[in-house]
Amino acid sequence: MRKVLLPTIIFICTILLVLRLFYLQVIDDSLKLASDNNAIKIAYDYPERGYIYDRNGKLLVANQPSYDIMVIPKDVKDLDTTEFCSLLKITKEDFLKKIAKAKIYSPRLPSVFLSQLNKKEYAAFQEIQRKFVGFYIQKRALRDYQVAFGANVFGFITQVNDKIIAKNNYYNSGDLIGRQGVEESYEDFLRGVKGVKYIQKDKYNREIGSYKEGKFDTIAVQGSDINLSIDAELQKYGEELMINKRGGIVAIEPKTGEILALVTAPSYDPAILVGRQRSKNYTTLYKDSIAKPLYDRGLLAEYTPGSPFKILTGLVALQEGAIDENTTFFCHHGFSYAPGRFMKCHCHGGAMQFHRGIYESCNTFFSSSYMRTIDKYNNPPKGVDVWSNHLKSFGLGQFMGYDLPTGKRGNLPTSKTYKKMYPGWGWSSKTIVSNAIGQGEVLMTPIQLANMIATVANRGYYYTPHIIKKIKGSKIDKKFTTKHVTTIDRKYFEPMISGLFDVYNLGTAHGLNVEGIDICGKTGTAENFAKINGKRVKLQDHSIFVAFAPKDNPKIAIAVFVENGYWGARWAGPITSLMIEKYIKRKITRTDLEKRMLEGSLEGEYNKYYAKPIVDSLIKSKIDGPIKPIVIKPEVKIAKPEVKTNEAPEN
Repeated sequence: MRKVLLPTIIFICTILLVLRLFYLQVIDDSLKLASDNNAIKIAYDYPERGYIYDRNGKLLVANQPSYDIMVIPKDVKDLDTTEFCSLLKITKEDFLKKIAKAKIYSPRLPSVFLSQLNKKEYAAFQEIQRKFVGFYIQKRALRDYQVAFGANVFGFITQVNDKIIAKNNYYNSGDLIGRQGVEESYEDFLRGVKGVKYIQKDKYNREIGSYKEGKFDTIAVQGSDINLSIDAELQKYGEELMINKRGGIVAIEPKTGEILALVTAPSYDPAILVGRQRSKNYTTLYKDSIAKPLYDRGLLAEYTPGSPFKILTGLVALQEGAIDENTTFFCHHGFSYAPGRFMKCHCHGGAMQFHRGIYESCNTFFSSSYMRTIDKYNNPPKGVDVWSNHLKSFGLGQFMGYDLPTGKRGNLPTSKTYKKMYPGWGWSSKTIVSNAIGQGEVLMTPIQLANMIATVANRGYYYTPHIIKKIKGSKIDKKFTTKHVTTIDRKYFEPMISGLFDVYNLGTAHGLNVEGIDICGKTGTAENFAKINGKRVKLQDHSIFVAFAPKDNPKIAIAVFVENGYWGARWAGPITSLMIEKYIKRKITRTDLEKRMLEGSLEGEYNKYYAKPIVDSLIKSKIDGPIKPIVIKPEVKIAKPEVKTNEAPEN
C-alpha cells in the first residue's frame, strides 16, 4: 500500500494541474483579457446615483449631467497646447501640472484632466475633440439639489483620492464618492454599479469593435433610491430659526428613533459644493475656523448639559431609593454643601418636593438628591459607578450607533475619572456635586440630549437614532428596530413627566406654551468658558431646552442648543415650541415667538470676543453661489468649553 501511495498522489496532482492549465488557456478567456490589455480599451458607463427623498416622499436630491475631460498621457500626440488651453480657459502652467499628475497615476490608464464641465463647455470641446488625441469626454452624474437646506444631512460627493483607490479596487481615478452625511453612510447603495465595455484596438491604436463581441461587457446599474426619516419642512424651518445663531437642533420620533430634523448652525446651501467652483467654496468654508459651517454641532459639539441633566439626576435618585416623590429639601435660594461652598439657585425658595423641584428647576433639591444617591453606598467610587451605569443605559458616554459617519461620545465620569483628578487624597459627593445640575464633568452632544428626552417620553426605552427610513430593494439595519431599555423602572417616569409638563404651566417655560398641545419640557442654562489667545474668558451662557409632545402618545422629542444664548427660555425654549408646533400642527400660531426668533440675531454676542481685524485673504475669498449668512473672522483658536463651577446660573 505504501509503495503505490506516493505514485498515486503524484499522478492525481499531475492530472489536476494539466486540467487547470487547459481550462485557463483554452476555456477561460479572463486571463487572456488581462494579457491583451494593451490592445483593449476599457470604457466605463457611470450610473446615476440613487435619489434622496424625505420621509413624506418629497424629492430632496436628484442628479444632473456633468462631463469630465479624461486623458491617457501616452496617447497625447501633436497637441496644439495654446489652442487647447484657450478653449478650456486654463494656463499652460495648469496644463503641465495636470499632465504630470496624470502620468504619475499611470501613463497608460485614463485619469481626470479637467472635471465637471457644464453643457456649454462640453459642446465647445466636443466640436473639435478630434484634434486633441489622447483626450476624451467621460459623462458622469453630479448632484442636483432640489432644496437649499440640509447640507449637513446630505454631505457631498467628491473625487476619490489615491488612498481610497488603493484601499478599494472598485474605484478608479476620477470616480466620485460620497463624503459626510448620508452620501457617505449609504455610499454602497447610492453609487450603483459601473458598467464596463471592452473595446478592441488594432495595431494602429484604432478602435475596431467590441472585444469578444461584448462577452465581458456589463451594464450600469443605477443606485438605490433612499427615503430619509427627515421631515423636509421641519428641517427647513429649523435652519431658518437658527440663522444668525450658532448651535444645533435634533428632533426624534420617540416610538421609532427616526431623526425628524438635524440642524446645525451656521449652515450653507449644498449646491455650492457642486461644479467647477466646488473646491474653492469648500476651502472658504473650511477656513472659517470661528463659525465652522462644516462642523455639525448636532453630532459633534460636546456641551455641559445644564439643568436638563436634572431629569437624569432625579430618575436615578428615585430608582436608587435615595428619595421619593414626597422627599422635601428646604432651599434658601441656594445650596450650602460644604463650609464656604454655596451653589446659587434661582427658584422661589422654600420647601421643595420632587414635583415643584422639577418645574422650578431647584438646584438645592437635585444637588441633595445626587449626594444622597452617591452617599447611599458609603463608598464614593462605588456610588459614582452605580450612578454612571444608570446613565449609560440612556446612551450617554458612548457612540450611539446612529447611521451618520461623524459623532462624539461625550463624557460620562466614573470613579476612575475622579481617581485621576484627585490623586493621593479622598473625594466625596460634595467634591463632585456640580454633576447634579449638569455643570460637572458630564458632556453631552445635542443628539444625546434629544435621545435622552425621547427615552423619557417613552417611559424608559429608546431606539437607536437613525436618519434612514427606507432603502429601495433593501432592508434597513435591524439595530435600528431593536429596543433599548434603561435601568430605571417605568413607574418612576410618571412623576418626572408630570413635573416636566408643569414646566410649561407653572415653571421656567410658562410663557412658551402652545394652545392645543401638551408639551413637557425642561429649560437649561450652562456656564460657558473658553480660552481666547491663551486666556480663560467667561463668555455668555448657553441656552438649552429639551421637550417632547404630546404628553401622552408623544410624536416628537427635541433638544435645542443655542451657543451664547443667555438662558434656556430666551432662545432655545421659543425655538423648541415653534418646532413642535410646526411638526404637529403644520402651521404656526405663536407668531409672536416666530417673529422674535426669525428676526433675532446673536452675531453681536459672537463678535464681542474677536478684536483682530478680518484678514484680507478671507475678505477676498468670496463664495460663488448662494449661502446662508455666516461670519468669516480671523482664526482665533477657541478651546473646548471648560465648565466647573460651584455656582449655578439661572435656569
